[in-house]
Amino acid sequence: MKNILRDTLTSIIATILFAIILCGIYPVLIWGIGELVFPWQTNGSLLTDKSGQVIGSQLIGQNFTLPQYFQPRPSAAGSGYNPASSGGTNLGPTSQKLATAIAQNIAAYRKENNLSATSTVPADAVTASASGLDPDISLDNAMIQAPRVAKARHLSLSTVQGLMQQNIDPRGLGFLGEEGINVLTLNIALDNLQAAQ
Repeated sequence: MKNILRDTLTSIIATILFAIILCGIYPVLIWGIGELVFPWQTNGSLLTDKSGQVIGSQLIGQNFTLPQYFQPRPSAAGSGYNPASSGGTNLGPTSQKLATAIAQNIAAYRKENNLSATSTVPADAVTASASGLDPDISLDNAMIQAPRVAKARHLSLSTVQGLMQQNIDPRGLGFLGEEGINVLTLNIALDNLQAAQ
């Protein structure tokens, strides 16, 4: 009986001690280090307009539909770009529903960007990412959209392409993945350019 009481008391003390350490001290310590070392990332990488109002996060895609904006990847997250419902379509390569959706996205992309019926379309322009929140598009996708954006904004194509070059996200660690362009930061740069003119 003494051993049972001793083991029970030890278990209770260990549970309380680990709860204090792992549910209190450790999270506060990690939060404090994040605030000191990476304050912008720790607070959500939020982008603001000139008045200081939050426009969005650099880490989460947003839906842009007007022709003067670069458009992101399609999203299957909730009703679209909903961080509370992050996720892909979960449709397999033999899914007729997926094939139909991609065919519709290809047709819409070609029409929106004045492409011929046989023009190649980048995969990221017509398929959703695994999270549905991908903030970046490929350089190929951005290059195809650039003439439409330039025309809608009455800017030269070289001006739009110059902003694209300034907003390229490099490969992770210099060699992982591919370069991309963050749609939100590029669209903000375009808005700021026109506001300054």
